[in-house]
Amino acid sequence: MSRFEDPCIITCSISGAVANRDQCPAIPYTPQDYAAEARRAVDEGAAMIHIHARTPEGIPSYEIEDFRAITEAIGEGVDDVIVNYSTGAIGVPNEKRIAYLRALRPDVAALNMSSMNYAKYSAKRKEFVFKAVFENSFDTIVEFLEAMNELGIRPEHECFDSGHVANLDPLIDMGLLSEPLQISCVMGVNGGIRPTPKNLAHMADQIPGGPEGPNNWGVIGIGRGQWRLVATAAALGGNVRVGLEDNFYLPDGEMAGSNGDLIARARRLVEDVGRRAATVEEARELLGAPRAEPVTRRELLAHPIESSE
Repeated sequence: MSRFEDPCIITCSISGAVANRDQCPAIPYTPQDYAAEARRAVDEGAAMIHIHARTPEGIPSYEIEDFRAITEAIGEGVDDVIVNYSTGAIGVPNEKRIAYLRALRPDVAALNMSSMNYAKYSAKRKEFVFKAVFENSFDTIVEFLEAMNELGIRPEHECFDSGHVANLDPLIDMGLLSEPLQISCVMGVNGGIRPTPKNLAHMADQIPGGPEGPNNWGVIGIGRGQWRLVATAAALGGNVRVGLEDNFYLPDGEMAGSNGDLIARARRLVEDVGRRAATVEEARELLGAPRAEPVTRRELLAHPIESSE
């Protein structure tokens, strides 16, 4: 297969919910910052933008209006890109997270596939910097899936261990999922699978239909070790995600000046193994996520409680 027959979907995780500009000056805060970073990422080959919302002051937000302002700014600055909203949170009610999906209807929404310990550990300090139980029960997963199916939003299944991939099986049998699935192997979080190429190959083998089957899979590597995981996923036929949510640093240890720097390096790795970055149109076709029509005012008024938060 030539590189032109095997496109790789490159996603940019433009800004997480935790890090700030003291840690990395390029992290976007305002809608205009997000739009500029999205433009840089798309120019370098990103086909999908993963969004955690913030207020213009940089505070993590789950409010409809902050997601709306960021999404509209990106839409004004980029001709076309697949919009992917985060739904993961600790201590934020499901109803609130579903409300911004209902009000704004992104193309894709991330869906965490199991409850787990979720932590950041400092070997230098010999203590956890952060630790929590990340609740994603089957009841929660089904609630989000039913809402996404109703709204025509394609789920991105974020799997932090191989058993999380297996959690897809009953949902497929229940008819809650339809191919092509979009499965992300998240590696490098304390509480999840260790971030090694061998473990990524193992997780890819668990994908329903196999790693070369009808479903899409890819890697989300957390921390500086992400680059060998990006190279492994690209070589095995998977998709890749990079961005300032996941890692600030280029392979040589230099801090990235923008999301565009990270996307450019990921694209180079994809090309080095004989593939190419998928266009937005190709990514939409591969993911089963046709370009959505804008939400009409009538649709917004049909859900006045959700859309007014």
